[in-house]
Amino acid sequence: MQNCWRRVAPMRACIGGSSGMMSSWMMRVMTDQRGTSAGPPVDPVGRRRTERGWHGFWCRSGPGVHALAPFGRMLAALARRRHRRHRAGLDRAWRAPVPVIVVGNVTVGGTGKTPFVIALVEWLRQQGWRPGVVSRGHGGRRSREPLLLTGATTAAEAGDEAVLLAWRTEAPVVVAADRPAAVRALLQQDVDIVISDDGLQHYGLARDVEIAMIDGLRGLGNGRCLPAGPLREPVERLDSVDLTVATAPVAAPVTGLTPWIMRLIPGGWVPAEPEALSGEAADSTGVGPELRTGVAPLSALPAGPVHAVAAIGNPERFFLTLEGLGIEVVAHAFSDHHVFRPRDLNFRAPWPIVMTEKDMMRCRAHWDAWPKSLRTRCIALRVVAEVDDALWSDIERRVAGLRTWGAQT
Repeated sequence: MQNCWRRVAPMRACIGGSSGMMSSWMMRVMTDQRGTSAGPPVDPVGRRRTERGWHGFWCRSGPGVHALAPFGRMLAALARRRHRRHRAGLDRAWRAPVPVIVVGNVTVGGTGKTPFVIALVEWLRQQGWRPGVVSRGHGGRRSREPLLLTGATTAAEAGDEAVLLAWRTEAPVVVAADRPAAVRALLQQDVDIVISDDGLQHYGLARDVEIAMIDGLRGLGNGRCLPAGPLREPVERLDSVDLTVATAPVAAPVTGLTPWIMRLIPGGWVPAEPEALSGEAADSTGVGPELRTGVAPLSALPAGPVHAVAAIGNPERFFLTLEGLGIEVVAHAFSDHHVFRPRDLNFRAPWPIVMTEKDMMRCRAHWDAWPKSLRTRCIALRVVAEVDDALWSDIERRVAGLRTWGAQT
C-alpha cells in the first residue's frame, strides 16, 4: 500500500494555540479560590504545567522542535523497525486461543480511549461475546504479576482506568505489565474475546484487530515523534491499523485520514455521597467505598459555579464539556494520574467539586480518611461514548470471522 500519511500539517488549532479556541474557563484556570487572587499552584510539583507546556510546544515547528528533531527521527526509526519485525514475524509474539482486539493510540495524552473501550465491551456483550479486558494499570503499583480486579481493588493498586473499566462494564479486568501473562490470567474467567487497553505498541501480544484513537482537537500535533512531537510511533503507523476513531473532526487534517467520529456525551452525575445532589437523586446515588452504581440526571446538579478538577491526559476537553452544559467553571488542572489529598481540594469557595470518573476512582481509595464535609461536595460527570451504527457494523464484520476462528483454536 502506498504511504499516504507522511504529510502532516502543523497543528495550529491545538488547545491554547488559537484565540478562536479559547474558552472563558481558560481565563480562570489559574484562579485559586483559596484566596481572592491567584494562590499557590494547584499542582505543587509543576508536572501539570510541564505537560501543558509540552503539548503547546508540540503544536508548533520552531527552533526548539528542530533542535529535538534528530532524537525524534531516532525514535521513529526504532519504532518502524519494531513494527516491521512484528509484521514479518521475526520477533516472538504470543497468540491467545481467543481473538484479541487492541485499542490504543499513536500519541501521548488522552484520546477518549477509556469511554470507547467501555462502549466496545457493552457492544460485544450485546452480540453474544463474553469480553474481558487487559491493561497495564497506569497509575497503579507496577507489577509483572497479573491482578484480577474485584470490587475492593483500588486505583492505587490497579490504576484509575482499569478500576473504572471494571466498575462500568462489570467485565473481568486483569492488569499486568506483561500483556501475555495478563491474557492468560484473564482466560481463566471464561472470556471468549480479549480487549487490550492501550496495547498498540505492545508487540509481544499478537492481535487480530487494531483500533487507533485520536484526539480530534489536538490531532497529531506537528507530526513528529517524541521528544520533538507527541507521537509514540510515526504517522504512517496508522496505515496498518484496521480502524481509526477520533473524538472530533481532526483539527489539522492529515492526508488520507478519515477516522470514524466518536461523540462523548454527558450521561449524568455520580456523587461521592448522596447529599451532594438535590432532589430525588439524593436517595439512590453515590459512589462511597462500596461503589453504588446509581447515576443522577444532569438536572440534579445544584445551580451556581463549580470547581472543575481534572487529573487526566486532556483536562481541557473535560472543562469544555462542562461549559457546554452551561456550567460556570473554575478549572483546576493537575498532573495525569495525580493522587488527590484533601488539601488539594480545600478551596475557600464552598462550591461543588466536579471531576471525571477516573479522578473519582482515585479519590475513592481514601474516602475514609477524608472529611465528610469534603466528600459531600465531590461529584463525577459520567461520559458515554456514542458512535455511528456504521462503525459497529464495520467492527461486526471484522469480528464475525474471529468467532469461528476462536472456536477452532
